[in-house]
Order: sequence, then C-alpha cells, then structure tokens
Amino acid sequence: MDTLLVTGGCGFIGSNFVRYWLSQHAQGRVVILDKLTYAGRRENLHDLWDDPRLSLVVGDIADQALVRRTCQEQGVTLIVNFAAETHVDQSILGPLVFTDTNVRGTHVLLEVARELRLRLHHISTDEVYGHIPDQHQSVETDPLLPRSPYAASKAAADQLVQAYHITYGLPVTITRGANNVGPYQYPEKAVPLFATNALLGEPLPVYGDGLQMRDYAHVHDHCTGIEAVLLHGRIGEVYNVGTGREMTNLEMVDIVLDVLGRDHSLVRHVTDRPGHDRRYSMNVDKLRALGWQPQYDPREAVAEAARWYAGNEWWWAPIRSGEFRAYYDAQYRARLAGTGQP
Repeated sequence: MDTLLVTGGCGFIGSNFVRYWLSQHAQGRVVILDKLTYAGRRENLHDLWDDPRLSLVVGDIADQALVRRTCQEQGVTLIVNFAAETHVDQSILGPLVFTDTNVRGTHVLLEVARELRLRLHHISTDEVYGHIPDQHQSVETDPLLPRSPYAASKAAADQLVQAYHITYGLPVTITRGANNVGPYQYPEKAVPLFATNALLGEPLPVYGDGLQMRDYAHVHDHCTGIEAVLLHGRIGEVYNVGTGREMTNLEMVDIVLDVLGRDHSLVRHVTDRPGHDRRYSMNVDKLRALGWQPQYDPREAVAEAARWYAGNEWWWAPIRSGEFRAYYDAQYRARLAGTGQP
C-alpha cells in the first residue's frame, strides 16, 4: 500500500487531488502536511476526515525535522508537493513569503527525499514560462522566463527539483499546470472572485482591457494528469497539464455571468496589475502520449466552476465576510473608485 505525503493538501488543487486519489486508489493512504494558512482549509475536505486512510499533520514544509519525522513515522513512499503561496497579486504585495515557502520549502522536501530515498513529484505552473508570443505554445524544454515574484519562486523551485535529479539521482517528476478552476478555490483567484461577486451583486474588477489569454483547465483534469505522470511518467521529466486551448479573460467573465444569470453591466475595467503577462499557452502533447485526455474544455471548466460556487454558498460566504474583505479592499477599492492602483 503506497502512502503519499501530500503537502498543501488542504489547499485548492491539493484537496481536489486528495479527494480524487482516495476515490480511485482503494488501498492508498494519504498523509497531508499543511500549514493551514488562509487558503489551506479543513473545510475543503469536510466529508473525508473520518476516512481512516486520510490523516493531517499541521506544520510547515520548511520545518525539516517535522517533514523527516512525518515521513518516517507514517511510512511515506512518495511526496507530492502542492504546498505553495500561489497568487500573483499577493506576491506583488508581499513577495518574501513566496521565497520562504516556494523555494526554501521545496528545498527542504528535496533534502528529506534525498535522505530517505523517496520519490518526489512537484506541482508547478505555466507562469514559469512567462509571456508567450502569439502562435507559440510552451513545451517542457522551453526556457523559464518568469515575470512576477510568484512565477520566479516557482521557476526556482523547478530548477532545484531538476538539479537534485541530475546531481543526486533523486527520482522526481514535475507537472506545470494551466490556470486551474473548480471547487474549493479561494476567492482571491479570478473565477471564484468573479462568481462570488456576481452572486453578491458586486462589480467584477477586470484588469486592463481583459484581453489577456489564459488556458482555463478544470482541476479534475489536473488531478488526472498528475495521476498519469505518477503512474506512467518518466523519472526526471516535466509534463505540461492543460487543455491546449485558451480564451480571453473577458470571455471567461461572460461565461461566469451567463451561467449565473447576472447582468454584464457588473463588469468594471480597472487598472491592470504590474507586469501582467499577456498570454499563457501550453502544448500538452507529451502528457497526452501517456494516454491522458482532459474531460473539460476551457468553456466547460469555467461554467462548471461557476455552477459550483452558485450551489455552495456555505463554503464561500464565511470567507467573503471574514479576513478576505481586508485583502479585497486593499487590492480593489482604489481601482474600482477609478483612482488607480492601491
């Protein structure tokens, strides 16, 4: 029986992966290591805590002694690293924590994996490729050209993971995900922010002209892609995970409003974020060659996500009325008032 240490397993993608993995692997065990920061929430796995195959250790991936002890005591055979600070806007407001978690935390996991001879799978992002010119789709061998503190921290982590494979022979794999959407995504991100704003009758703050291009992939497809790499991927390799198709942010907003039956007059164009990448687009042929296919195209992914927020106010309403409000006001109040960036 494999025992996975899933770091960041109470976050958005991590919790969806835990949920998926346990549903598909009856003999598997999952140990979550999560710091339970603002976006890591026990509620994301509210219906699974009684499952004897699932356990939670609250702690920081940068705590090497804790990581080592957890792996040894729990008989971990594979580390799957979702733990990260992930929001570009947050990285612009306070970048140092991104280095602490995304770079140093990943380095600690690599050291423990090296010491205990464990396999490590690292979750990365398409943002490490930077802005992608028209007509090109990023392939896994493209240079990394990050343009935000968040993307730079993830690129540094990717390179550490690859260096440990080259230098120490550590068995590693990496997946670089597109813009994921779906259940339990904290509402600082675009789709849950716009969906919950629309449901509350609040304006939707769209950065700039809204013509930035993104591949919106459903988190379920990301989870099945990770599974394909864990089961069939080549050690030492990187795999892009997305749909291979993209849409503008304005198209995404239109889908959210149409699905929720809200008026498009809620859209407000506001001052863009600094260094906002214009386009992301990834070639996913390498992952498809493992027999994987996405279940959702981008339009279906966004629509399904919007429907989930419409049906799960119990989950997002306490967030929207709590500490999230201070962040939202700091990030958007001046923009929505037409006075530029905060």
